[in-house]
Order: sequence, then structure tokens, then C-alpha cells
Amino acid sequence: MAKLLENIDYPSDLKKVKERDLPKVCAEIRELIIQEASCNPGHFGASMGVVELTVALHYVYNTPYDKLIWDVGHQAYGHKILTGRRKQFHTNRRYKGISGFPNMSESEYDAFGVGHSSTSISAALGISIAAALNREKDRKVIAVIGDGSMTGGLAFEGLNNAGGVSADLLVILNDNNMSIDPNVGGISRYFVRMQTSRAYNNLRSGVWQILKHFKAAGRKMQSLLRRHQHAVKSIVFNDSNLFEALGFRYFGPVDGHDVVALTRIFHDLKDIPGPKLLHVLTKKGKGFTPAENDATTWHAPGKFDVVTGEIFNEPDCSPKGSKYQFVFGQTLLELARKNANIVGITPAMPSGCSLNIMMEEMPERAFDVGIAEPHAVTFAAGLAVSGKIPFVNIYSSFIQRSYDQIIHDVALQKLNVVFCMDRGGLVGPDGATHHGVFDLSFMRNIPNMTVSAPMDELELRNLMYTAQLPNKGPFAIRYPRGNGVIDEWETDFTEITVGKGRKMAEGNSAAILSIGHPGNFVTEAIKILATEKISVAHYDMRFVVPIDKEILKEVAKRFDHIITIEDGLISGGFGSAVLEYFASEGLAKSIVRLGVPDRFVEQGTQQELYHECGFDADGICKAVRNILM
Repeated sequence: MAKLLENIDYPSDLKKVKERDLPKVCAEIRELIIQEASCNPGHFGASMGVVELTVALHYVYNTPYDKLIWDVGHQAYGHKILTGRRKQFHTNRRYKGISGFPNMSESEYDAFGVGHSSTSISAALGISIAAALNREKDRKVIAVIGDGSMTGGLAFEGLNNAGGVSADLLVILNDNNMSIDPNVGGISRYFVRMQTSRAYNNLRSGVWQILKHFKAAGRKMQSLLRRHQHAVKSIVFNDSNLFEALGFRYFGPVDGHDVVALTRIFHDLKDIPGPKLLHVLTKKGKGFTPAENDATTWHAPGKFDVVTGEIFNEPDCSPKGSKYQFVFGQTLLELARKNANIVGITPAMPSGCSLNIMMEEMPERAFDVGIAEPHAVTFAAGLAVSGKIPFVNIYSSFIQRSYDQIIHDVALQKLNVVFCMDRGGLVGPDGATHHGVFDLSFMRNIPNMTVSAPMDELELRNLMYTAQLPNKGPFAIRYPRGNGVIDEWETDFTEITVGKGRKMAEGNSAAILSIGHPGNFVTEAIKILATEKISVAHYDMRFVVPIDKEILKEVAKRFDHIITIEDGLISGGFGSAVLEYFASEGLAKSIVRLGVPDRFVEQGTQQELYHECGFDADGICKAVRNILM
């Protein structure tokens, strides 16, 4: 029997399907996601949980004229399958393939580019206001936001603004009590209470449906009910509704896995003007039992067996070495055992960054603050003022969201906050929204900030140890996604002198200055170049700020040819710091900078992207040969 999905390339095809057959379409989409994700790893659980919601939205609304904005975007696989990319879905997150997130340059159905959290409501509000200004009164705008993303302050800024201007906007709250790890905080508890207030919701929905049948009189009664619903709620719910207090009509909670019921709800909501919020209950990983039972593991599980659910663990970068994130988590716990002032903070990524290791032993000193990077930094500043030493672990791409707080609340006040920036550099298949390539550039411009990057796991441990010593001030440590190169290390720590690099190899033809893990590529390149009788000196600089001027003086004196290497944006980064020093000293040198070019780099494996940007071992050898010609 032919599959319905084989004849659905666009939403216009989906609309030809009978309503009673929509559950079959949902089942086929899930089957496709499972088959493809099992061999081409990506985000899994989030997209599985919103299949019915996705189908219902495209079945009812006139996309792409009607605008559908997905928050974060890792739940948009079903959306991509239904909007012209089903046949290309096997290239998802692959080099030169389709993006794992909505991307405006990829499809007109991707109304807004997303990848970070809590942006959908603000973007949807802008699109809605623009439609009103353009007199496009029939254009509908829908934002789909997960309950985890509601912990981000930007979401509430958008809600507050939208309710205040009475924009014609539908916000769908996808409530599954999960972002990557279980949601935390008062908002999460509030949603649970709303789910259990069925007495009020059933009463209002029932009355509303009855009144629809009474035409003009019914509309008047509906208006009366709308004006006095808070009084009704105070009796039944004994509480106020946060969203209605912000000016939104609240509907729900409803079953997010009943696709037929959802289509009928959306038909009703289309006719209701103004800001509306539909509270939808879903289960992350729906349709695949292992994912339903362990949503955190199955957020992005890697390759897996579709029958048994066995996950095939593969190394990220190297067949040896420990994951940097695990080294961070284990080291922080060791340091916290010795220093009672150390605390750990992460914005909703305890398992991703391995802060969960400390949480298990010291829950009172390790904090998951939700998807709230700016709050995480200022919260840390408050702790530091009180004598604590906060280690704030934020993925490099996400720490961009807290730049003002880093400058104003930490650096200006010279507070000893340690920023551990995980996933620094090119992170791989997550692509342009997640590459941590800007951190060296924007952190080195902040006064009072120490900016460092370890070449390996041992250096990471020693930098973390150094950062918590007295009077170190604001201290940034940036390290990559994936595995390092060291299998074991001693348990003792060694203080690293701030601002001092180290010589890794002697040479006389040229000097290579590296920052961070690309130094390991230099080691490989030196071995290749040695077979060509090319001798290259290598310096692991370790610090961008303060930069090791003694090494730079030595290099300037000994070498006419210099190469800098960084896994970050060339503009304003480590290589720029070297150029600035030589310029300030009046030293004219032949300098080649290798790093990420001044553009947004799309997805691919880390190895593919290192090669594209020209600073893998082959790229380094090529640069050395060219500079010596």
C-alpha cells in the first residue's frame, strides 16, 4: 500500500488529505524521522514530540503566506519534511546539505532563522506588526515555543510587548516539561499547576462552544464571559493566569498528539483576533519508546538501532582522549571539594556541560538557572560580590547573549567570575547558529578580562585551577566540543602563570603561534613538514589576554615568517592581537593568519570545516610552504 507521505511535497499537497487520514501522515513522518536520524544523527526527541502539531498547523494555515516561527528550531524536522525537503532530508546537518534548523535562505517556508532559544515571540510580533502596517489583514502569524524556552527573559519581553499592543498573534506553548534536561524554576512549576486546573479550562471551553451556536446573542455572551473570566477563574482556579495578565487570551491545555482535534482548534483560533496563547501538552520523543522514557539522552542521541534502541557511541574528534565537557565536570568537582567558595552555574545545560557531576554530590552549590544566560552572569556576579567563586559554564555561541552583563556586571567591577566557554570554535553539524567562533574576538576587547584557551585536557584542568586562585579577577577559559588527546592525567594541579605561553617545538624556517586545540594540528603538520626538511618552531600561547610579549619578542627577533592559528574568527581574534603587538613595536613581519574567515560557516563535521577553513594539518602545511616560497 502506497504511503500518503510519498505524495506530499508541500502543504498544498497535505491539504488534499482527508482529515481522518492525518494520523497516518503523522505516523509516516515519525517513521521517516526515525529511519533518517538513526543513521544520520541529529536532534531527535523534540521533532518527534511535535509531529501532530506540525501537521495540524500546515493543514489549517496558509503557509508560507501565513508565517510559522519555530523557537530554537530543533523541533522543525517534520516542518522541513512537509515543506519541499522530504527528498533532501537525508542530507540534514551534513556538509553542503540542509540545515538542522529553520533557515530563511533555504526555504520560503522558514519564516525566520532560529537556533538560539526564546526568540520566536519577539520575531513573530515584528512580523505581525509589519503585516498590519502593510494592511495584510488576512496574514496569520504563529510562534511555536517550548516550555523550556519560556525560562528565557526574551520570551517574556515579547509577551509583554505583544499583549500591550494587542497584536494579532498566536503563541503556541509546547509544554513537555523538557528543554534538553528537565525544566527548572518557578515557571516550570506554574505550567504544572496550569495543566492541573482542568476545572476552569473545561468550564470555559464548554461554555464557549455552547455560545457559538447562538449567533448574535451568543457573541454578546462570549464577550461578557471574556470580560469577566478573571472573576470566574478566581472561584474555580483560585489564581490568576500569567498570560492573560499580560494581555493574551489563554486556551488550553489541550492534547498535542490528537491531530484531528488540533486542526479544529486552529480553525476556531483563526477567527479570534488579538494576542492568543494555546497551551499544548506533548511528550518529547513521542512514538519511539526509548526516547519517551529518557528524553535527555534522546535529545540528540547519535546513531542508534531503530529496533532495539541501542545507541552507537562514536567519538567526536579523536579515537583517544576524554571529552572536554567531562574533564570540566570532573575537575570542577575536585576543585570544589578543596575550595568551599566554588559554585557552579549553567543555563539549562547540566548534562551537556557535565555540571551534573557536581550537582549529584553538591546540589546546594551547583545551579541550573534555566535558559537565561544574562541572568546566569549577573547571578554569578552577585555570588562573587559575596566572596564566592562562580564557574559559569555557557556554550560559546550562547554566551553572546550575555555580553552586556559580562562587561557591566563582572568586568567593570573586577569580580572573580570564571567563564568556562564550552563548544568554542567550529562545533560541526549544528552549523552557523552554534559555532562558537566569536568569543576570542569579543572577550579580548573587555578590560580586566583574562582570556585563555587550553591546547589539551591537562591545560584545561590547570587553567581552571589557576582561575580560582586569589585575586584572578574575571577569567575566561575557552575549549572545544569533542574529545581531546590525553587518556590520563595526574590528579595534582599546577598553577599556570597568567599571560605565559610555552614553546612546543624548536625550528628555524618559520614560527607557528597557536591558541587552543588547533595546536594539536600543528603537531601533526610539523611531522609532515619534517619529511620535507622544513623545520618549524611552535609556540602554544595559552593566553590571548594578556598575550605573552616575551614570546612575541623572541619570535620577532628569530623569524621572518610567522603563522598564527586559531579556531575562531580571524577578524579581531588572536592573530589580530599578534599583528597589533608587532605594529605597536614597529616590527614589520610576514604574518599569515589562519582561522575562520569573516563569514558564517554552515554545517559539516568538524574535520570537514577545519579543512574548509584551512587550518587542519594539511592547511597548515600548505600555508608554511607558501610563506617560505
